[in-house]
Formats: sequence, structure tokens, C-alpha cells
Amino acid sequence: MADPSLAELGEWELIRRLGRFAAPGQFDDDAALLPAGGPGALVLNTDVLVEGIHFSEATTTPFDVGWRAAAANLSDLAAMGCRSALGLTVGLVAPAATPWSWVEGAYEGLSAALQAYGGQLLGGDCSGGAQRLLAITAIGRLEGEAGAIRRGDGLPGDRLVCTGAHGLSRLGLALLRHEAGLDPNALDADLVRQAIQAHQRPRPRFDAVRALQACRPAGLPWRVAGCDSSDGLAAAVAAIAAASGCSARLDPAALPLEPAMAPLPAAQAWCLGGGEDFELVLALAPAWADALVAALPGSRAIGGLVNGGGGSLCWSGGEAIASGGYSHFGTSGR
Repeated sequence: MADPSLAELGEWELIRRLGRFAAPGQFDDDAALLPAGGPGALVLNTDVLVEGIHFSEATTTPFDVGWRAAAANLSDLAAMGCRSALGLTVGLVAPAATPWSWVEGAYEGLSAALQAYGGQLLGGDCSGGAQRLLAITAIGRLEGEAGAIRRGDGLPGDRLVCTGAHGLSRLGLALLRHEAGLDPNALDADLVRQAIQAHQRPRPRFDAVRALQACRPAGLPWRVAGCDSSDGLAAAVAAIAAASGCSARLDPAALPLEPAMAPLPAAQAWCLGGGEDFELVLALAPAWADALVAALPGSRAIGGLVNGGGGSLCWSGGEAIASGGYSHFGTSGR
């Protein structure tokens, strides 16, 4: 088509097309590297959180909006191999009628996330607009002898490891929305608490990066493929496989699903495609994958990369899996 709309292009094709305006490879990962990815390189990421798409008053307090805005960007730094953040800037857009208490609450949430995970507020800008949004740029640095985590560095034979449970954030959103067919009184109280916490207060997995670096087997070179699972577990695996020129196989018995959530009819779908879990999904040499699973509580091997390009995603028995996940320009808001 001569001039497709953004909905027709989809988020991934839009990013691919925008990449021609930048240096080669700069749009291929969760963040940009300056210089090209060795120890000491700066890592920069920008995300925009828009009211009605990423948050709403029905599901997210102002404090939680700020926390989620910071955590989402810090997660992208972790997904590139940063152990901490240097800081972030904030661009605030809001209608003139927005009360100060909303802005104050959002910045309190931002500050609390930075106090918990490191970094400082470096500045930003403000503007009036038709709806509220926060545009965050986060800055980190690769430390020590470790290199970057890149989506395209996987090889056939690598094991896929994720750092924690998936689907909890989507369950939390369903509970906060009071979605039909979901009775919170019929669920385990601790599961309800975990799910709402996962949605409103996600955590960037800097701890997982530190564990990954600490458990690298002696003599094994630095080569880690990965990204975070903010758009969904299946989408993250498919992105790693496609960028690495491989296909992926997932073990259905090893899905990272919280046991108390397993009886829910939507559990598997939310685990694979619910999104906003902000865990890391990594492709590693088998010895390193085993070492990470042993060192990092909650992590598990979920499958592997195999020969064959195109980024196809299948169960270990060969049945295709739809990558699904969250995508802009054609989805309902949070």
C-alpha cells in the first residue's frame, strides 16, 4: 500500500522504518549504545507513557504512574546489561486543568523508584497538551568487563531463560478493571496482592543482570542475547529468535507461571502475551543458562533457540505459537 497508517504498519514495522534515520543497529534493541557496546559504553532509552494507553485513573494512582514510568525505562537499561542507572529525564505533558496533586504524586512515584533502584532525576521539560503523558529518557552505563545484551547475539543451541513469573501483571490489570468472569474473592488473597503489585509497581531486574555477570562460567566469552518482556513473553522470545536468525522452541511444561494462577482459564494466554511483566528473557550457552538458574531464585529455562531463520515460535512438539503480546496503534488502553 502506498501510504499505510500506523495501525496498518504495526509497532515493529514502524520501528524498523524509523531505524533508517539512525546509525545502523541503533533501533535493534531495548536501548541505544554510545559507543558501540563495550565496557563503559553509555546506554540510553526513551519511553512514552500515555494516559488511556498505559495508565488510567481506574487502575493507577498518580504515584503508581510515576513508579511505572521510571521502572519501565530502568527495565530497558537492565535488558541491555546495565547493573544500575545513572538517572533519567522527564518530559511532562498535561492539560491545564490537571491538579498539582496529580503531578506531585507522579513525581513522588518516580523518586521512590529511583530511591529503590538507583539513579537520580536529571531534569526535563513540561508542556500543556490534550492528555497526560510522561516521556522518560533513562541513562545507564555498562560496568566492569561485561558487554551489552543484544537481541541478535543468540545462536542455535542456546537455552532460553526468563528471570521470573509471567502473567501476573495482566491478572492485576484484570482485577483492577473488574473484568467479567474474574471474582477476586475466589482467588488466593496472596495471589491477588502479588498480581496488583506486579501491575502497579513493577521492578527492573538489575539484580538479574548482576547475577548473570557473577555466574558466567570461567573461560566463556561474553555473548548474551535478550530483551525485557514488557510486550509479552512470547513476543520477547520471537524478537530474540528473529534478530538472531534462529527459531525458538518453548517447553509447555516449563512456562513461568505462578502456580496459584495456573487454574485460571486465561492463565497460559496471559503468561505468553499479557505483557508488562518487565522480566528479562535471555538466550545463553547451556552451561551459563544452568548457572544462572541455579544462582537466581525464580528464574527458569523455558526452551531454546534452534536452526532456522524467520523467528518462528513453536512448542517443543512443533506446534506453532502466536507471539501475540502488546502492540501500539491497534490495542485497547490500560
